[in-house]
Amino acid sequence: MTSAEQAWSGVDAYLVDEVVGEDDALAAARARGRERGLPPIDVAPNQGAFLALVAQLAGARRVLEFGTLAGYSTIWLARAVGASGHVTTVERDPRHAEVARGNLDAAGVGERVRIEVGAALDVVAGLADAGTEPYDLVFIDADKANMPAYLELALRLTRSGSVIVGDNVVRRGAVVDPSDQSPDVAGVRAFLHDLGTDPRLEATVLQTVGSKGWDGFAIARVR
Repeated sequence: MTSAEQAWSGVDAYLVDEVVGEDDALAAARARGRERGLPPIDVAPNQGAFLALVAQLAGARRVLEFGTLAGYSTIWLARAVGASGHVTTVERDPRHAEVARGNLDAAGVGERVRIEVGAALDVVAGLADAGTEPYDLVFIDADKANMPAYLELALRLTRSGSVIVGDNVVRRGAVVDPSDQSPDVAGVRAFLHDLGTDPRLEATVLQTVGSKGWDGFAIARVR
């Protein structure tokens, strides 16, 4: 870790302690993910709080999440929608889904969350084909190669005023590196192009630094 990255992480830790806070259930969810060998790629606590605030500002009662992992961000979102709200989260790996279910139940929000296990393209297309009620907020945090397709599915499952958030869209600057033609980076570039050109959306993208390194998120509103 470079000195700059150490400083970013230190500031994040200060901000979480001073402003955000992370209760025992959230900390335990992250810890269980590590214990079970899941990759340490959950959103940071201050990012989780940001997602929850976005959901609350949007008045979200129905949330769709692409990528569950250990359920850390899912807990934030489930708390944000309240006792009468609902979160559908999609996870490809059954083992990850099992860990997430335990974390959600332990956090007391399990009844608000349905975990759909399978490839997100298939699962979410099925939801759209079934005429599922629109979602107020969609959080896209699954494999980046498929982000353009996930965005199109999100648009099928939202309404005017719904919010779509895409995570990890800067990728330590790789998004502007012409030598990087990896599927994930290509997927992010196409996703960002779609955000900027689709007349159904108004959007922006912000770079971030912190405990998760140099990255960024996109946020869009359905017109």
